[in-house]
Amino acid sequence: MKGEKNEVEDFLEWFDKQNFEHKIFIAGNHDFFFERESDDYIQQTLPKSIVYLNDNCTSINGIKIWGSPITPWFFNWAFNRHRGDSINRHWDMIPIDTDIVITHGPIFRTLDTTISGQHVGCKDLFNRIHVIKPKVHICGHIHESYGTIVKNGIKFINASVLDEKYELSNTPIIFEIEKSNNIP
Repeated sequence: MKGEKNEVEDFLEWFDKQNFEHKIFIAGNHDFFFERESDDYIQQTLPKSIVYLNDNCTSINGIKIWGSPITPWFFNWAFNRHRGDSINRHWDMIPIDTDIVITHGPIFRTLDTTISGQHVGCKDLFNRIHVIKPKVHICGHIHESYGTIVKNGIKFINASVLDEKYELSNTPIIFEIEKSNNIP
């Protein structure tokens, strides 16, 4: 619940055992350990089978994946940034040729509706996503907006497996993506 070292170690041990060829993750607003520790220390802590994305990318089978834990300021959680220049510094790092963008929070007005009916997604990220036009944008954070939708040729996925009460209630979302024709 607070992303402390012992919770992170438990997660990494579990994640490492999952039977998948590729395992990628980003941190989120509860993951204070990942916000406090240096990237070097985090990389040394990770099992070799796991890729952690923090405002950077990886490529798997010709598919470029970029990820970030950053979300607009919300109470005093980890990886919060104020809207505008502070958060745009992160979104500006997303390469234009990215196929999949993974962020903790959603873009504005897309799988971002809270239980009270408010749209709380990031307007700045909305703008960047619509410039980049990735094939897929994956987020979580707003638990009650779990699901998928396609808009403007982009598949948006809110993959939160927890509901608003933090209970495991949603199944993982599986999707397929083809690599671009211009990628070897």
